[in-house]
Amino acid sequence: MKIKLLLLLCCGLWSSCNSYDYCPVTPSESDLVFTELARSWDEAMPLGNATVGALVWQRDSTLRLSLDRTDLWDLRPVDSLSGDNFRFSWVKEHIRQKNYLPVQKKLDWPYDMNPAPSKIPGAAIEFPLEQIGTPTQVRLYLNNALCEADWADGTQMQTFVHATEPIGWFVFRNLKTPIEPSIITPVYNKTKPDGSLDPVSGQDLHRLGYQQGKVVREGNQITYHQKGYGDFSYDVTVCWKQEGETLYGTWSVTSSLSGEQASEKAEAALQRGLKHDYQAHLEYWDKYWAQSSITLPDSVLQKQYQNEMYKFGSTTREHSYPISLQAVWTADNGKLPPWKGDYHHDLNTQLSYWPTYTGNHLTEGMGYLNTLWNQRDAYKRYPRRYFGTEGMNIPGVCTLTGEPMGGWIQYSMSQTVAAWLAQHFYLQWKYSADRTFLKERAYPFIKDVAIYLEQISEVTPEGVRKLEFSSSPEIFDNSLQAWFSDMTNYDLAMMHFLFKAASELAHELNLADEAGHWASLEAQLPDYDIDEEGCLTFAKGYPYKESHRHFSHAMAIHPLGLIDWSDGEKSQHIIRATLKRLDEVGPDYWTGYSYSWLANMKARAFDGEGAAQALKTFAECFCLKNTFHANGDQTQSGKSRFTYRPFTLEGNFAFAAGIQEMLLQSHTGVIRIFPAIPKEWKDVSFESLRAMGAFLVSARMEGGEINRVCIYSEKGGMLKIARPGTLKPNKNYTLSGTDILNIDTQAGEWIELNP
Repeated sequence: MKIKLLLLLCCGLWSSCNSYDYCPVTPSESDLVFTELARSWDEAMPLGNATVGALVWQRDSTLRLSLDRTDLWDLRPVDSLSGDNFRFSWVKEHIRQKNYLPVQKKLDWPYDMNPAPSKIPGAAIEFPLEQIGTPTQVRLYLNNALCEADWADGTQMQTFVHATEPIGWFVFRNLKTPIEPSIITPVYNKTKPDGSLDPVSGQDLHRLGYQQGKVVREGNQITYHQKGYGDFSYDVTVCWKQEGETLYGTWSVTSSLSGEQASEKAEAALQRGLKHDYQAHLEYWDKYWAQSSITLPDSVLQKQYQNEMYKFGSTTREHSYPISLQAVWTADNGKLPPWKGDYHHDLNTQLSYWPTYTGNHLTEGMGYLNTLWNQRDAYKRYPRRYFGTEGMNIPGVCTLTGEPMGGWIQYSMSQTVAAWLAQHFYLQWKYSADRTFLKERAYPFIKDVAIYLEQISEVTPEGVRKLEFSSSPEIFDNSLQAWFSDMTNYDLAMMHFLFKAASELAHELNLADEAGHWASLEAQLPDYDIDEEGCLTFAKGYPYKESHRHFSHAMAIHPLGLIDWSDGEKSQHIIRATLKRLDEVGPDYWTGYSYSWLANMKARAFDGEGAAQALKTFAECFCLKNTFHANGDQTQSGKSRFTYRPFTLEGNFAFAAGIQEMLLQSHTGVIRIFPAIPKEWKDVSFESLRAMGAFLVSARMEGGEINRVCIYSEKGGMLKIARPGTLKPNKNYTLSGTDILNIDTQAGEWIELNP
């Protein structure tokens, strides 16, 4: 009966599909275009909507769609992260005794040795190529979020992941030989597993201990059901119909966490029809691309930026889970993903959301903040259980549900990392000027972290607030030496920022007593340590003298902005010296994201040439042909001694933020137009980049002269802008100093600056 019902359903909708067998596309110069399909999953064409994703590539003689979903997780508890010794006081006892091996065995080693908790792969759909051959061109249309493959005989395939539904579409037309899809499952019961225990290259799937799932075909529908750990399971369904020379199909991936059924989702999509779904898909992407845009004279940077913002739009939504290491593109190589595809909050998630703010994608960025907000109970249990405090801290490495996973605990269970995540609540408020968000989300979140930091720290008899043992990612790895007896600049910057932000936001809400309390705590913190040349150190007696990928010692410069060029000569000297030291020590042990981060810092120092060069190195040396960040130097040209290729996304999105920092800055409360572009850039423009205070800014430079600035004030208030060239505003203003224009704006008002 079910088969007959499905066939009747299909027959009722194919007339509409037959009249719409082609999805109109709009090419751009930044599209990815190749003469053949990629032969590796990590070089595939990426499609996604922050819930499900697909990678389009060729494996052997098949066209393969590797399917993924963000909530496919093995969430088994980590036994070692429990018991009487799961206490930071126990860790500190072993640090004092210089007997650190028991700590490593209990809290570090299980991350490497145990296969789970971990992100897990979905499945794949394959189409045989023996009869139709291989494509002669493959193109990813960024404007349309659609991949198209063309064959010499006129056969064409288009595929996209629906922008707002957990489904994907594919359509082949002009097929000379009928083909059908098949579902290829991950192999959990290998007879000859490779036995790998390396979390970077990925552990073998068989170690999860799953029974192999079942694949069932009913008519033109195939469903794969896979049981995971405990009561978790997931389903993958593909439906299709071939009519004449056209093959239409949909697929879906659902999990038991979602409460949805893949078969129902795929069938419903077919019922709606290709035209309906593609139009809805385009509506989302048209709106997304309209939110902001840039035009650069450097084609390498322009193309990379467009691809980064495409990936950003493919991996985050207002109510999605945050961007994990690989987001919706989990490794399809028979193994667990690099670093288990988890949530690395010691750097990775934070960098991934840097383009949210100036890029004018505040709504998309809320997926990060909504998840952090919704998991507050877990973040409060964790410090009570491990640190023995109230308030809130967040594991530096955690699962989908916010539980700690262990690893190098100086960072995976950092004392201060919650301050860095809290900065994103601060930034959302500063860029949106949304007072409801300030009152109901930003300040309560930051306050809970401040309560924790007050309790985890101690005050010396001299009145100095400090941590007994401090750390700086990922200096000295997970060794005993990685615990510093003096405060690191990393932990100091985190605490300075958090108490300062808490005071500022409390003051904004007229909570004078709370504002004063947080300010008094910040005043107790020591100043940053600098060496004899004025360069920020890791900690007292530990200058930056060996190359390292994580610029944790420089957090106060960027992203926290506590040491800024605008502060005057003392801060400028520290910034110059710190950047000079990074250049002098060199990039031997940098990864791709190091270059992206460096570009952001150089832009803050108004070094346009340095920022552009760092970003170009990232794009040309640390990305695969589909623009995925591969961490290591793929050119082996001396840009790093790391030449491996584990794919992670944070470097990609930090790149986009670096471009934005070159074009527009407002972190000091003063808007600066083109503050850090190379001198040779004579023609450059941007539309609707966002500045703090909820101002949308557009600007154009032609022939080296800024000839247009247009600003929309969403919320009203005082607009402060460094005069761009000789332009003057179209309404009254006052001057601060010689070049800061102060313009009182009304909500919804447009301000123009013209020659």
